[in-house]
Amino acid sequence: MAFSVLPSSPSISWPRRMIVSNNMSDNINKNVKEGFVSSPNKGIYKSQRSLQDLTVANVASSRSTTPLPALPPQPLAEGHQQHGAWTSICQERWEGELVVQGEIPLWLKGTYLRNGPGIWHVGDYNVRHLFDGYATLVKLHFEDGRLISGHRQLESQAYQAAKKNQKICYHNANTGVVRLGDGRVCAHPIVTEEEFLILLPDLLKPGYLVVRMVKGSNERKVIGRVNCRGGPSPGWVHSFPVTQNYVVVPEMPLRYCAQNLLKAEPTPLYKFQWHPQSKAYMHVMCKTTGNVVASVEVPPYVAFHFINAYEERDEDGRVTAVIADCCEHYANTDILEKLILNNLRSFNGEDVLPDARVGRFRIPLDGSPYGTLEAALDPNEHGRGMDMCSINPNYLGKKYRYAYACGAHRPCNFPNAITKIDLELKKAKSWYAEDTVPSEPFFVPRSGATEEDYGVVISIISEKNGGAYALVLDGSTFEEIARAKFPYTIP
Repeated sequence: MAFSVLPSSPSISWPRRMIVSNNMSDNINKNVKEGFVSSPNKGIYKSQRSLQDLTVANVASSRSTTPLPALPPQPLAEGHQQHGAWTSICQERWEGELVVQGEIPLWLKGTYLRNGPGIWHVGDYNVRHLFDGYATLVKLHFEDGRLISGHRQLESQAYQAAKKNQKICYHNANTGVVRLGDGRVCAHPIVTEEEFLILLPDLLKPGYLVVRMVKGSNERKVIGRVNCRGGPSPGWVHSFPVTQNYVVVPEMPLRYCAQNLLKAEPTPLYKFQWHPQSKAYMHVMCKTTGNVVASVEVPPYVAFHFINAYEERDEDGRVTAVIADCCEHYANTDILEKLILNNLRSFNGEDVLPDARVGRFRIPLDGSPYGTLEAALDPNEHGRGMDMCSINPNYLGKKYRYAYACGAHRPCNFPNAITKIDLELKKAKSWYAEDTVPSEPFFVPRSGATEEDYGVVISIISEKNGGAYALVLDGSTFEEIARAKFPYTIP
């Protein structure tokens, strides 16, 4: 699952994604037609508008509501759980004010937009994998201590064809939302106030293109190219990190497979193949020149999400190495099979989630042929589960102390805790509620904060009984400060 931002005023500075109108659903359709596409840049923008400008269709309170017609119920195999996290959303759109328990900080103003799978079936047809659900946009608008929520099923061509034919015709991506000309992006581009960086794998001539868009322009310019050092195709790239001066290009042995991409039937490793003999590499490219300044072999790894990267300097201020942190699965591809929906829905209490850690790469810039990969802290601190992460965005590409991710409270079959990682003390603290599945935690810094962890963490929690609620944690103490229950399931 991936996340994005919903700027709530046309006056918001670049990067601009989607502008909220008084009608959320109409605006989403308009933006899709104009070429808004998925890419999971995460953030929350300050709002210039009042609550009166928002269309409130329903209020999740004791007052009566008039819900939209429900979608057909999802068929489940015998023995499968009806957990809200893996159950199709019950209607295509909804918007309303949620009742808040606790107190949302008054300084928290803006709209948070999450995109991810929301419908797992069409008619009697079920999708197979977590990655294949039809995309649903969910918004949380914070203002004056109140919370307006809404969701809208993305009317993609794939979803429209499925509804028309009452079967799955082809799949659509369910990442985030970014305004971009032709829509070709990786899952997690790097977006700042000044630039937009994407990493494009080249399957014909195995390698990667690093591409930049600058503020005020939709023109893409290639910064440089990295040629693959091993294997028949590029390693899968779901995300990549940057420092202040460099782009880090990962090349892992889980590589794209052209045959699997063309197959209609599912394959064990989705659209990829594991090639351990091809080895693993980390490349470092200069943002300014496009030159590859380091290309080192590292131990094999499997990582979907990179957390952050920064430059290591000597006492004279010279850059000696790049440090890159990620959610690493011990070079074990089993995680892809565990994300098959039948496996997620058939959890029987056994501890089957593959182990993961905060993997820290050290990439020397002195010409050495090898880099290192080790755990940044004891994985038992976070239950040996680690994925879907965020940091204080003010520390992007800089040395940092804290990360927020989904950890594990064993036994489990999916990350089921929200974890704050302290990379300085090498400790972790987790929030956990029984029989729940949290979405990727998102950190929002408080304006003018003097400490890295001054802010809040936002997540959407799915419950086993079909319920769901928005959760707000204090970024410093990691205590719950507010929650607001949805009137329906949020997968």
